[in-house]
Amino acid sequence: MQLLFVADPLEDFKTYKDTTFAMMREAARRGHRLWACEPKDLVWRSGARVVARDARSITLTGDEKDWFDTVAEGELALADADAVLMRKDPPFDSEYFYATHLLQQAEREGARVFNRPAALRDHPEKLAILEFPQLIAPTLVTRSAEAIRAFHNEHRDVILKPLDGMGGMGIFRVGPDGLNLGSITETLNRHGATTVMVQKYLSEIAKGDKRVLVIGGEPVPFSLARIPQGSEIRGNLATGGKGVAQPLSARDREIAAAVGPVLAARGLLLVGIDVIGDCLTEINVTSPTCFQEIMQQSGFDVAKMFVEALEHALAHGR
Repeated sequence: MQLLFVADPLEDFKTYKDTTFAMMREAARRGHRLWACEPKDLVWRSGARVVARDARSITLTGDEKDWFDTVAEGELALADADAVLMRKDPPFDSEYFYATHLLQQAEREGARVFNRPAALRDHPEKLAILEFPQLIAPTLVTRSAEAIRAFHNEHRDVILKPLDGMGGMGIFRVGPDGLNLGSITETLNRHGATTVMVQKYLSEIAKGDKRVLVIGGEPVPFSLARIPQGSEIRGNLATGGKGVAQPLSARDREIAAAVGPVLAARGLLLVGIDVIGDCLTEINVTSPTCFQEIMQQSGFDVAKMFVEALEHALAHGR
């Protein structure tokens, strides 16, 4: 099969940890032909199909630095690929949004896109948890500084975060003393112009912010607990958190069972669920990661599970 990866520049991949590279490596091992492009390469004009203007057909070299060779380059209609994998990293900005519309047009022309473009738009990663209130910690979504103060007065220890953040950016904790709550609120909500999320602080973060991967509605049996280091409150690997693979707990499985099949039915083949303690905190759909960290520590081949699920979806028209 021909697989087209819509991703960040190949030259920027850190192959020792990159999940998209792990997908490519497994797909190549199974004999699939790899193509790659960037979102900026997607083009549509009336009377024609959506194409990747400068798509590259690549082979993998096995070298960590010079990890691919380009064997062909040119225009590729997305509908001519067997599958298109949208793997552009966040942020979910206007250009990402426009790319999902081009990908959806390609679907109308017969392309098979994973994750489905409409589902990417319908599940913003902070707000998607609102559909599952029985699984989450006390949460507030608002522009109102007054509402934020009232929420803090009720719960005393809270986390504030922007809705468009990634990798732990812009996350603040305000304890019982309320120190800097006003200033932090002004910074995040821009004096009422921007919506923010506030959640009760979960002390279980000390044991890790667990990434639970769900593929085709089924959970990977190991999570990656991202454990804050030193005085840091964030477990994100991008902020220095330590990743520790561990078997799923009963609660992890319960959350995955409640969320995974629902999202899979909407065309989300790969989902990254974030869990702190017993609570669902985020649902990541744009470009979930942690394949290699889990594989390296647990021995479970996440990329194999993913490519098998992709092949199954293609074979069964899902």
